[in-house]
Amino acid sequence: MLSFPQTLPGIYIDGAWQQGNQPLTVINPSTEQVLALVAGADSEAVEQAVGAAQQAFAGWSATSGAQRAVYLRAIASGVEARRERLIQLQSSNNGKPLFEAAIDVDDVIATFGYYAELAEGLDAKQDSSVALPSEDFTARLRREPVGVVGLIVPWNFPMVTTAWKLAPALAAGCCVVLKPSEVTPLPELELAAIIAECGLPNGVFNLVCGTGLAVGAPMSADPRIAKISFTGSNAVGVQVMQRAAETVKGVSLELGGKSSLLVLEDADLDLAVELASGGGFFNAGQMCSATSRVLVADALYEPFMERIKARAEAIKVGDPFVEGTEMGALVNLAQYQRVLGHIERGVSAGARLVCGGQRPVDSPSGYFLQPTVFTDVPLDSALWCEEIFGPVLCVRRFADEAEAIALANDSEFGLVASVVSSNAQTAERVANALQAGMVWINAPQVIFPQASWGGYKKSSIGRELGPWGLQAFQEIKHVIRAV
Repeated sequence: MLSFPQTLPGIYIDGAWQQGNQPLTVINPSTEQVLALVAGADSEAVEQAVGAAQQAFAGWSATSGAQRAVYLRAIASGVEARRERLIQLQSSNNGKPLFEAAIDVDDVIATFGYYAELAEGLDAKQDSSVALPSEDFTARLRREPVGVVGLIVPWNFPMVTTAWKLAPALAAGCCVVLKPSEVTPLPELELAAIIAECGLPNGVFNLVCGTGLAVGAPMSADPRIAKISFTGSNAVGVQVMQRAAETVKGVSLELGGKSSLLVLEDADLDLAVELASGGGFFNAGQMCSATSRVLVADALYEPFMERIKARAEAIKVGDPFVEGTEMGALVNLAQYQRVLGHIERGVSAGARLVCGGQRPVDSPSGYFLQPTVFTDVPLDSALWCEEIFGPVLCVRRFADEAEAIALANDSEFGLVASVVSSNAQTAERVANALQAGMVWINAPQVIFPQASWGGYKKSSIGRELGPWGLQAFQEIKHVIRAV
């Protein structure tokens, strides 16, 4: 059983822990009980953190990629050493089942390891020659760290989104101010403790817990921060971008999605059902990548509906620490009520509720919700168009490939998509036609540090992971010299 001090310090600046003056109450969503208290911060702490990062930048940016890689590997090893505790923290603070939390922690380890490898390669590639049309000049290209960066991360994948930003930022030579979600700060606080033990120079990494208004807003507006990397809702992303514009700083945004899973006529039906279930109900549907719009070929529609209903009703929802639990709780009361509201309005608007939509009968407390499936959803309804961020699937039939592609692309978002087909050529053709940053074919939503993450349209500005994630924290400088 996890235990915590009476109040956890919520600020780590310049190598030292501090108690903030803004108390945060952290709730266990599975029990609705107080899990911990965190002494969060205000704008004064942001001011201190940015100052510490700014002071540390000259020394940290001058280190070699190989030196930075040593620290990144030490962080990965520290996470691995505390793997079991971090899994428990994820499940307690976020409500996700233990097996999902384990995937998250392993992703963090892999991400820091991957960027350690990229950091080691920077020294040889920092300066590269550029061919010019004139023999009177030579040119070289340098990639340099952008400076102090602000990282604002969400509650649905604690530590994972942090690793996706923090590892490449450190690898590039940037100094960091991190704002975790005030809803799920405990895994990030544990990660900060691991980083503190790795000997990273003071001021290179700073953490400030607090609300978006108290911490996120002043971070976004601070002129000393060269770049903001934000993951979260579109509404907040717009606010971050507006504040960042006041000081003309760089911005990376990873925002919402309303993604499709296309079940083509030649699909393996059992595989399609499993991929639809995973794409809609993993992490209780609290994923920007949730494939919540399921498009099924006419010939497979009726048997698919029978099987997805049976699969949804068979999912074991409950305590994330109980063996066999497949889906945990929604993260807090506000999110729980928001998803219920979407379900109620969907029914009122004429969508047909196939199954779910209510609290499980054996879960009188906790923010648990049955896996929910709708069909006959109007194309202009919020259920079909908006990101619900809950375990809600909407299924629609299509007549041919062209209609399926048109329905999938008819969205303000373009983060991911999935295609299920037994014909490789057909699947590749459809994947190429989809307006999405990531497309899976006959595969679950596997994500590797080596591949990019981000999408089209309102889903993203920029890309994370892979070499693109590193480049997001680098400036490009050309030096041209007369011969």
